[in-house]
Amino acid sequence: MNAAATTPPPCTIGVADITPEEADAVLDGALVTDADVAVLDLNGPGALACLQGMFTNDIEQAGEAGFVYGAVLTPKGMIVSDAWISRDGAKVRMFAPRDGLDALQAVFQRSLPPRLARVVDRSDDMEVLRLVGPRTHAVAERAGVGLPAEGRTAVAIAGQIACQVAVPEYGIPFELQLAVGRQDAPAIRDRLQLAGAVSGGASAAELARILAGWPRLGAEIDAKTLPQEVRFDEIGGVSYTKGCYVGQETVARLHFRGRPNRHLVGLVWHEPIDLNQSAVVQDNKPRGRVTSAAWLAPLERYIGLGIVRREVDGGRDVTAGGANAGVVDLPFALDE
Repeated sequence: MNAAATTPPPCTIGVADITPEEADAVLDGALVTDADVAVLDLNGPGALACLQGMFTNDIEQAGEAGFVYGAVLTPKGMIVSDAWISRDGAKVRMFAPRDGLDALQAVFQRSLPPRLARVVDRSDDMEVLRLVGPRTHAVAERAGVGLPAEGRTAVAIAGQIACQVAVPEYGIPFELQLAVGRQDAPAIRDRLQLAGAVSGGASAAELARILAGWPRLGAEIDAKTLPQEVRFDEIGGVSYTKGCYVGQETVARLHFRGRPNRHLVGLVWHEPIDLNQSAVVQDNKPRGRVTSAAWLAPLERYIGLGIVRREVDGGRDVTAGGANAGVVDLPFALDE
């Protein structure tokens, strides 16, 4: 898609400008961006077992070199922080939003026995790059980055630089993750750009996340969010066959005996919006809130995410961000 001549109409929006080149890379090419995540290594003889009892997904079943998504919960089943986790022998590595780092560290300090598991913050000496777009794997191969299977991690050598390469099982909200020493990150980024990747910022990554219908801590996820309210069942963030973990009772009860009163949906506008008016309204009644939005230049429209009550009729428009919007299923189908 060619978005070279497209510019968004005036709008107060919660996402910074996304260039046409970045949008094209997300939709039709490959884009590399810095991930705003903390890197935590959990070491010790009980690290795996301890984290298995704190995480919504099954780290043990994922096996050696597994790469899984999930969350750490409160005892009442609310999300403390979401995270991606990889395994390397007895060591477990967590990639978590920086906004959730303090809360996670507080949980670890309370819950991890020091003789069994220790947390080492590697964020200062490691950088995490994520790639999105349908041509990502072809670009990585041209750059000399060997790819593991879906849902796995591996160590690859690209230009004499060692990287931890991870491929998520569903290919969303990113196609590929590279964890590399901070001093080597510019060289890896250069290799990827020479192979055809477009370098993008946080806003481009946000566009890819919204298109995937993937929740973000601080936007869709807050201190009162249950996993099923933000699509954890659909995106494979919860295991219902593993052993006990903190918050499991609430999550299992909701899954087997009911459903959440609110859920995450996609929103599509064809006119300017104002995110200072974040309420979602239908039949003159407040039904939820807009949580994220972005200008999708190639289709000349705004798209976004919202948390709405179940009684919202998805077959009719709502008022969201002060403008008419359609309610669509996630992830987005761009011909809608």
